[in-house]
Amino acid sequence: MPTENKSWKRKTALFLLSQNISIFGSSVTGYAIIWYITLKTSSGVYMTMATLASMLPQMFVTLWGGVFADRHNRKWIIMLSDGFIALSTLALACAWMAGAQSISLLLLVSVIRSIGSGLQSPAVGALYPQIVPASGLARVNGINQTLSSILLLLSPAVGGAILGGFGMEWAFLLDVVTAALAIVVMACLKVEKVQRTEAPESALAELKIGLSFVARQRLLRSVMTGVGVCFFLMTPAACLTNILVARTYGTEVWRLTANELAWTLGNLGGGIYVAIHGDFKQKIRAASIGLAGFALCVALLSAAGSFWVYLGVMAVSGVFMPIISSSLTVLIQTHVAPEMMGRVFSILQIIMSGAMPAAMMVFGPLADIVSIELLLLVTGVLLAAYAAFFWRTTAEPPASTQAENK
Repeated sequence: MPTENKSWKRKTALFLLSQNISIFGSSVTGYAIIWYITLKTSSGVYMTMATLASMLPQMFVTLWGGVFADRHNRKWIIMLSDGFIALSTLALACAWMAGAQSISLLLLVSVIRSIGSGLQSPAVGALYPQIVPASGLARVNGINQTLSSILLLLSPAVGGAILGGFGMEWAFLLDVVTAALAIVVMACLKVEKVQRTEAPESALAELKIGLSFVARQRLLRSVMTGVGVCFFLMTPAACLTNILVARTYGTEVWRLTANELAWTLGNLGGGIYVAIHGDFKQKIRAASIGLAGFALCVALLSAAGSFWVYLGVMAVSGVFMPIISSSLTVLIQTHVAPEMMGRVFSILQIIMSGAMPAAMMVFGPLADIVSIELLLLVTGVLLAAYAAFFWRTTAEPPASTQAENK
């Protein structure tokens, strides 16, 4: 048992290290792209285009990514996807240094990076329960949230410093280097392909099996619907606050950086809390309370007045996100059979990546007509109402049960 315990902890450490190195580079590049577009245009329409470019392709390919994650070795899927994203970013850096600097090019490469993320995300979500015992999933998710928040705390500052002092191409090159490091670390992790009980079928047939599996599970249906509704209503807070800051408080890069730092500091606090106390026995209740707290903060952002008050509310809102995401992620990881995990996470990913583009098609143009503060107030109230609805209508599953692949 001690050897077994040491083995899964070593594997988990390598996986967390690899993922967070990759996340850091991608975040720096992501912030640089968003801020470049924000400062050049200050337009809700352009922000809508950027959101669609980064999320819509992922939505289309992620279902197939889930099928691949259940058919092949998840480690290799993650490594190949990281390599694909790094190559596209390297090509963008070369083009940028050659003078081809345009928003259209940024949007094109965002599409390519989104395809890579769509193939990778289901494999990442499915790999955690493959290497971590069920008793350790909540803590590992909390640790991952904490590590991600620390790196995300650094990445806005790094992104702002690179964009302001060196230029976009250096942000792209940093992403290439971190992706290469992540691949090297991931190569040290030994993970076998999941053994499956059913006979292999075509990719399309397995995709249909995954969709049917989720449709039959009442808990999964409720969680998937809840995630879709919440991501739709969270979109103004997630995608339009940089424009709010630029319009209301000033266009200096440090203000955009402070906006992201405040959010990430809150995420860090929430991640630490989940890592220490986050094995919530009633995960539906925990997610609902977290969502209600986040909703209140979103509504308060609309009436902040002072930039420093705004930053304080933004930081508090970030505390609730690890509670929401960890509760729902562990709920899925502990109630879905391993051979179905990739497809279930791909469906979850397609809902998340589809909800925000759909929402931005509504809220992005509206942000050029009405104030973003009004959008935050309305969506905050609706989120609070949905939190109460989700708590009352979603049954808490017994802790010992695990869904069967029938």
